[in-house]
Amino acid sequence: MWRLVPVLLGTLALLPVSGYAQSPPALYAAYDTYAAGFDVARVEAAFDIDRASYEIRLAYHTTGLVGFFYRGHQLNTVQGRWNADQPAPHEFYGSGAWGGEDRLTIIDYQNGQPLIRRLTPPQEAEREPVPSVLQQNSVDTLSALAMLIRRVAETGRCEAVVHTFDGRRASEISAHTGGMDLLPSTGRSSFAGTALRCDFVGQMLAGFRLDDSDPADRKPLQGAAWFSPMIAGAPPVPVRMRFQTRWFGEATMYLTEATTRPSTQIAGH
Repeated sequence: MWRLVPVLLGTLALLPVSGYAQSPPALYAAYDTYAAGFDVARVEAAFDIDRASYEIRLAYHTTGLVGFFYRGHQLNTVQGRWNADQPAPHEFYGSGAWGGEDRLTIIDYQNGQPLIRRLTPPQEAEREPVPSVLQQNSVDTLSALAMLIRRVAETGRCEAVVHTFDGRRASEISAHTGGMDLLPSTGRSSFAGTALRCDFVGQMLAGFRLDDSDPADRKPLQGAAWFSPMIAGAPPVPVRMRFQTRWFGEATMYLTEATTRPSTQIAGH
């Protein structure tokens, strides 16, 4: 499940480069995640973006009964710049602990190619290798989905296909426009109203777990994100997200807060 969180929350990112007269404010958003009627995770994201560069910080941790039985937390960050309308990451960093095991990923980029600097635990300890051809010309999940939200902000549509590599897995993510929906009021969210729905599919291409022999576990995971502007001068952000998980079926993330806040206030748990 949690490998999809940065994919989904990466869509919180960017403004169109030429569509605003001034640099946008740093944006903070918080979400509560529910599955099977239970609160399972808390997510926080922050973005500090201008016309030339971007920085995204994303932190999440398990809550409720899931947090009691399977404690986990993660912090992912990326710094990058824009190459025309394409994201060009400089460094991706991921640090967390899941099931009592520390995890670390550091990826630098040279001429657009990912270079793994640190990977703990090592790939061969738990996953199949990712062929170099699937690593080439890829970006991290936060930068890739930043490109998608930029497209939403510029065109009001979601059509895009991107290839990602997070140090362990290579994936293809495709998105298309679903239309405008009216989201009803709920005590789980601070938002109610009309929002643009983007439907997406995530298909892992390589980096499967060594013990993952069930074909059903290799099927694409589908989801949807509803976007609406929440802060003046900032891009529309996901106000609700729904996606499939391999652990407990369908999960839904509800926006609980959207404001301006320095990205440095987001830290791992």
